[in-house]
Amino acid sequence: MRTIEEQGHIFEEWITPAQIAAEIQPVADRINEDYKTKSPLFVVVLNGAFIFAADLVRRFNGRCKITFVRVKSYEGMTSTGEIRFIVPLQQNIEGRDIIVVEDIVDTGLTIHHLKQYLLDQGAASVRVAALLCKPDKLQFADAEPDYVVRRITNEFVIGYGLDLEGFTRNLDAIYKIKEQS
Repeated sequence: MRTIEEQGHIFEEWITPAQIAAEIQPVADRINEDYKTKSPLFVVVLNGAFIFAADLVRRFNGRCKITFVRVKSYEGMTSTGEIRFIVPLQQNIEGRDIIVVEDIVDTGLTIHHLKQYLLDQGAASVRVAALLCKPDKLQFADAEPDYVVRRITNEFVIGYGLDLEGFTRNLDAIYKIKEQS
């Protein structure tokens, strides 16, 4: 099992690239079935979801559009309890079916606010596809993702888009913390 050190913490490989690919496919299949007669707009939450979004959207069989928002709710390894729009939505979404693509849902704060924001902007529907979800940490009922690649316990993870202070997004696997400094 591969391990890496980042900022004094030791992380071990937890979900391999092959496992990630295999686990994304059933989620993509469900989205394809649910949206076979629609042309959804995938709203990708930057920065963390960009790798997952690329793999997921390439598996979508229908017509779709993709756009991006950037919000911030974390400092280091801890949620701040607030979200800030760094890059807001750049287009009219009135009447559109939206699929928000998120890297990880833990407290649900970001998804809770983002869903309300999109509905306030006139979205016809909003569903969420998440790479990872920590159901034990969810604090908002409406933040439960509609599509989840993997539910996990409350562990800090990096890689495959997930970061620690902006680093480690480029790792091809998902690593969990083994030793904290």
